[in-house]
Amino acid sequence: MKIISYNVNGIRSAINKGLFAWLEAEQPDVFCIQESKAQPEQIDVMTMQELGYRSYIHSAEKKGYSGVAIFTRIEPDRVVVGMNDHKYDCQGRVIRADYGDVTIVCVYIPSGEAEGPKYEYKMDFLEDFLLWIGELRKERPNIVVCGDYNIAHHPIDINHPERQVGVSGFLPEEREWMDRWEASGMVDTFRMFDNSAEKYSWWSFRAASRARNVGWRIDYHWVSECMKERVQDARILADVVHSDHCPVEVILN
Repeated sequence: MKIISYNVNGIRSAINKGLFAWLEAEQPDVFCIQESKAQPEQIDVMTMQELGYRSYIHSAEKKGYSGVAIFTRIEPDRVVVGMNDHKYDCQGRVIRADYGDVTIVCVYIPSGEAEGPKYEYKMDFLEDFLLWIGELRKERPNIVVCGDYNIAHHPIDINHPERQVGVSGFLPEEREWMDRWEASGMVDTFRMFDNSAEKYSWWSFRAASRARNVGWRIDYHWVSECMKERVQDARILADVVHSDHCPVEVILN
């Protein structure tokens, strides 16, 4: 099973930049997106169907904002939209699909700020999401949690970490949450295969950041510990350009 996760930063914009042609060539079994920035009726599910994908969409109530979706060639046994908490579900942040004994969760964690209401919202989400996944794993232990986490976990995951002190996405408390996430029994699949530096999945549009590879690794596939032996490969597809992010891939046995 090839799973690709991609913050498309607006699916309609990404389609205009050639997303469908890339998707047809890449042919993931499951394609998870974040920041669709579209209502269901604004997403070209007919072309997705022609490419062999069923569409499961969770949009934000606010138009042009947030939103996640799962497009899948394999019919899931069950799809669950949201976390059953309107505080987060109104923003279209989580969608889940079950395939046999495997569950895939697509998440778009809030971007946050260094302080203020957005900071509080992000930290609340992180704590509630950790609890929600913990409960889900009791029922569905074989889990993949992919998406845009909006946190660079370690200094190796960000350019010039010494310059990022106090910056949202690299705050000590955000990284401490990632430590607890990992300690709960979750595995960063990319680091199973590649421990090198300067491997990023997001670059600012400013100052030619992508051309200079001045980026952050904030897009992940994490799997539960019991899934580790089923992970065959994990990659960052840094050459794919439809967004300020790039896709990340994991292949499961």
